[in-house]
Amino acid sequence: MAKIERVELRMVDLPPKVLRTDAIQSFVSQETPIVTITDSDGAVGTGYSYTIGTGGSSVMRLLSDHLAPRLLGKDADQIEAIWRDLEFATHATTIGAITAIAIAAVDIALWDLRAKKQNLPLWKLAGGAKDRCPLYTTEGGWLHIEKQALVEDALQAQAKGFKGAKVKIGRPHGSEDLNRLSAVRDAVGSGFEIMTDANQGFTLDEAIRRSQVLRDIDLAWFEEPLPADDIDGHVRLSSATQTPIAIGESLYSIRHFREYMQKRACSIVQVDVGRIGGITPWLKVAHAAEAFDMPVCPHFLMELHVSLTCAVQNGKYVEYIPQLDDLTHTQMRTENGYAIAPSEPGIGIDWDWGAVKARSVSEFTTEIRV
Repeated sequence: MAKIERVELRMVDLPPKVLRTDAIQSFVSQETPIVTITDSDGAVGTGYSYTIGTGGSSVMRLLSDHLAPRLLGKDADQIEAIWRDLEFATHATTIGAITAIAIAAVDIALWDLRAKKQNLPLWKLAGGAKDRCPLYTTEGGWLHIEKQALVEDALQAQAKGFKGAKVKIGRPHGSEDLNRLSAVRDAVGSGFEIMTDANQGFTLDEAIRRSQVLRDIDLAWFEEPLPADDIDGHVRLSSATQTPIAIGESLYSIRHFREYMQKRACSIVQVDVGRIGGITPWLKVAHAAEAFDMPVCPHFLMELHVSLTCAVQNGKYVEYIPQLDDLTHTQMRTENGYAIAPSEPGIGIDWDWGAVKARSVSEFTTEIRV
């Protein structure tokens, strides 16, 4: 039994690659907590998670003051037991983003360590359903981008073999969203998927109205139309439109997903490994979704989600938003519009530790050891 002997904590603040705006906010920075765990065999695993600009300092204090010390002396291979211990140790602050983001970084590090010790890439260790998944792009579809630029980006993605493009919606009037999406549909034709994302920006009545306005675009899905805690609203919307409803990036518990699926409040699951609390609960949500015949199309973190999407039978798409390039030696492999699962043991992220250390926020750099 190899026990955990050392936990290193860092946080890197990454600027977005492009300006990112949606119906309710701007993505101003990616605070990236990074956890590195070393066991008594000398094996090392690294995990990470993220915020979109607020809460990173709170995540790091939760890790350093409460979670990391609990890891010392634990059997690194008992991932389920460790996850449960961390959840119950912080139950007074769960279920919410800060706790889930902190636990996620720990859990991902443990899976990375396990995969390396077993000499397996994560996608095989976690299931091994397939070695590649189709891509859709989001980077050219932000809400501030003008119509012609949306069209040009979608055409470029189509030429690269991408299977779809996401366009943010939530302009002041539905006719503006329709005009933008119609231009993209006319340009790419019927064989290319168009996803839409409202980022929780609508009321129920407005979401129903927009879905009716956009019905002839043949959308792949309508993402986060309502506030994430309005499950009954999603039930009513799902029954009022033929467009698939996609949810998940703003849910932080497997029980929240269970309720959505049981009530048929969604038809596409976008569970985010950095927000659900790591790989351990991510796999549970994905397998539950399969039981409801729902595809999994995870949100963001493409460098990690390529492995998880390939691990499960119902993994359908990887969202293309590159963000870790400045911290890694190599990037996620793509080929003819597909994301290729890494072949190296571990989670498949080739960290550039010189860059990570150079860009780490010094006040949050901590080492805890036996």
